Amino acid sequence: MAASPSSLLLPLGSTCGKSLCCSPQGISSNKLRCLVLQYRRSIVKAKYSDTTEFAAIVNANSRRDFLGLALGVSGLFVGSLKAKGAGLPPEDKPKLCDEACEKELENVPMVTTESGLQYKDIKVGQGPSPPVGFQVAANYVAMVPSGQVFDSSLEKGQIYIFRVGSGQVIKGLDEGLLSMKVGGKRRLYIPGPLAFPKGLTSAPGRPRVAPNSPVIFDVSLEYIPGLEVDEE
Repeated sequence: MAASPSSLLLPLGSTCGKSLCCSPQGISSNKLRCLVLQYRRSIVKAKYSDTTEFAAIVNANSRRDFLGLALGVSGLFVGSLKAKGAGLPPEDKPKLCDEACEKELENVPMVTTESGLQYKDIKVGQGPSPPVGFQVAANYVAMVPSGQVFDSSLEKGQIYIFRVGSGQVIKGLDEGLLSMKVGGKRRLYIPGPLAFPKGLTSAPGRPRVAPNSPVIFDVSLEYIPGLEVDEE
């Protein structure tokens, strides 16, 4: 256990046995106290010594020992921080489907369309479905089949707005959104031909999407701006 800062400072009259101060194994709190105490005593002895040369030698040796001890303690402290930092869990990324949702999806039936697109509804919406060519506002989390995220509107903190069915996004996302209702969430299993035919080079630290490889999109249809205006 690391010594608290207050335990490093002992009264000048404190005593210390050789068994505590001279052990070569590691740096204990007791050894730390003893070396600090020796340093203080050496300074006092140097001040009251009649021999100037002896005082200088004692003072230099004490300072060297104390400096070495301080550097050793700081090295141990930094090493301890690195070890603790390395053991920290990775930062959680925002998701549209958490652990509880993942378990529920195991029991949700898979729907397969004629194009080969597959999907599972995380939540069925209650609003209207978007007509082709209308703007939609959606959130998405895009993943490779292993579950690694390569793009996410949630991480960007901005809802994605585009015209659905107009080729502004990949075919699988267009098709998957057209049959959703506002307020709904869906997991799309998009086959390679409906995803990125030329592949996708992602940002550093993100998985690369190979050409014609399948991808997974969790998507939520937030609202349809144009349709809401017409209804008002």
